[in-house]
Amino acid sequence: MDKTLFSLKDVGFCYQKESRLFNGVTLNINAGESVCLLGANGSGKSTLLKIFCGLVFPSAGTFCAFGEEINEDLLEDDFFAKQYHRRVGFVFQNSDAQLFTTRVWDEIAFGPLQVGINSDEVRKRVNDVVTILHIEDLVNRSPYRLSGGEKKKVAFASVLVMNPEVLIMDEPTNGLDPKTQRWLTELIIQLNGAGRTIITATHNLELAHAISRRALVLAEDHQVVGDGPTHAILEDRELLIQVNLIDEYSHVHGSQEHIHRYTHG
Repeated sequence: MDKTLFSLKDVGFCYQKESRLFNGVTLNINAGESVCLLGANGSGKSTLLKIFCGLVFPSAGTFCAFGEEINEDLLEDDFFAKQYHRRVGFVFQNSDAQLFTTRVWDEIAFGPLQVGINSDEVRKRVNDVVTILHIEDLVNRSPYRLSGGEKKKVAFASVLVMNPEVLIMDEPTNGLDPKTQRWLTELIIQLNGAGRTIITATHNLELAHAISRRALVLAEDHQVVGDGPTHAILEDRELLIQVNLIDEYSHVHGSQEHIHRYTHG
């Protein structure tokens, strides 16, 4: 039986002094899924991710995570907030927004130290994640002097060191060269294969095909207009045109011109 991790029921959301962004959104995400949120810029993908991460809260309806309703009062409790953010890791679209220390090793160690993990365990975790991501040559460098791809690897390291159950990513391949995109895609597949729940917001259809079995589609009016197997969503040309993910001159995903590096077992 599937275990529901995240549940939105009739959720509405609006930023201050703005009209409602979402209205009546209902969906569930189960443990072990890899789900992509697909939509054009401004469709509300990032806002949904922030709700999942406990960074913003519904103005209507309910959001439940791990069987408990999540709200602002609950996340103001320091103990609960620390536990929640240990379980849910968020990789920002812009790595610079996530990096703030003067040394990569300190950047990776910061999160576990903040939640009270002892220094020996922190050292072990940092060394393990550095080895897994092959970033040994970066640990004594300043994050601000790294390339975009190197910053992304450090941002991932600073999240993975917390060993989260859920990994949430906002446009993770933006600004990355093809080699780093391939590295990131393979890492995401590996993490999902090891049991982590993956939620990714993207308008990169190739990434969605590679990493996810399920896709949720947001229209430009912020409504969820598609929810189904990723391969079926990506073959629905009319839907992709409707939500401005492709234009009418684009070739159809899945045509014989496409050769995919990744397959789902």
